[in-house]
Amino acid sequence: MILSTHALVGAALGSKIGNPWILIPTVLFIHYLIDGFRHGEYFDSRKASIKDTWWKVALDLGGGLLIIFGFLLLKKFGLSSGKNILLGAFFSMLPDLFTLLFWKFKNNKLLEKIKTIHSLAHHYDKNPQFSPERQWTLRNYLNDFLISVLAIIILFL
Repeated sequence: MILSTHALVGAALGSKIGNPWILIPTVLFIHYLIDGFRHGEYFDSRKASIKDTWWKVALDLGGGLLIIFGFLLLKKFGLSSGKNILLGAFFSMLPDLFTLLFWKFKNNKLLEKIKTIHSLAHHYDKNPQFSPERQWTLRNYLNDFLISVLAIIILFL
């Protein structure tokens, strides 16, 4: 999934789950669960570098955060609720941040273990070619789009 989808799902869960000790493991679990769906990736992790994709990551992240902060301003949440929404968004994107750090610091054993766990969620990652399940196609992007729309609806309920 793209970052904005993870952020929106985490924010939606954060708006409904008041306890951070329940929220954080829940959004981490959901991150791995939705990564198992076909979804578009805007880069091939086997070939891309940070230099090539930073603007895509920034645009993706910015779009999701714009929606979340717009929602926070519109609904005028209290400090506690707003904190949980932001915690949900952050921790929902955390596995992808660890993957990014793994690409940067390849010799880190902890990051390597986290990346291995993350790869298990992408059950099609073992394909030696860039798998069709992760290419940027309309069919693959529909899951990102539908999950994001559902998360936005949950945010506004």
